[in-house]
Amino acid sequence: MKILTIYPGTVNERLIGEAVDVMRDGGIIVYPTDTLYALGCDALNQKAIQRLCRVKKLNPDKNQLSVVCSGLSQASEYVRIDNTAYRLLKDCLPGPYTFILPASTKLPKVFRGRKTVGLRVPDNDIALALAEALGNPILTSSAEVGDDWDLTNAESIAMCYDNDCEMVIDGGEGGETPSTVVDLTDPHNPVVVRDGLGEFAV
Repeated sequence: MKILTIYPGTVNERLIGEAVDVMRDGGIIVYPTDTLYALGCDALNQKAIQRLCRVKKLNPDKNQLSVVCSGLSQASEYVRIDNTAYRLLKDCLPGPYTFILPASTKLPKVFRGRKTVGLRVPDNDIALALAEALGNPILTSSAEVGDDWDLTNAESIAMCYDNDCEMVIDGGEGGETPSTVVDLTDPHNPVVVRDGLGEFAV
């Protein structure tokens, strides 16, 4: 597995391009967000999605799938956002939140069984640059490691996922608290599903 080091506060376009090439080829990467390190793949590549779901033991029919977008402009192509939801999202993003919203038909069929998708626009330059360079969302799922591994350390996560991922981006020390999850399927009545790093007042 290849480990790329991108120092916090800087974005190396060449290294970002290497990671994007891996995702375009159906590979899985580990990358930093503003909360936990995450596993990611091209959210429009059905085979890559199935592979990531196997690695994380996710059942798309039962587990909520989430994507990282470079911003609300990109997100609006893949997630249905009305004016009320847009105002809430604009106030919170980029930030440590996952907003559950109706999925658009542009996302692969794996998303349509639940008809919703979790939207992330992390406050992390590396994550945003990856989604921007890829040109479409990244399917994302937080890295989970056992007691013998350090959740905040990219090299430790790399060892944990050595046989499951092609590349790890070391963006410095990661966090230990996940994102706050908010159900915005009814934007007039947002519901906090999980309290996390972000503070959301309903």
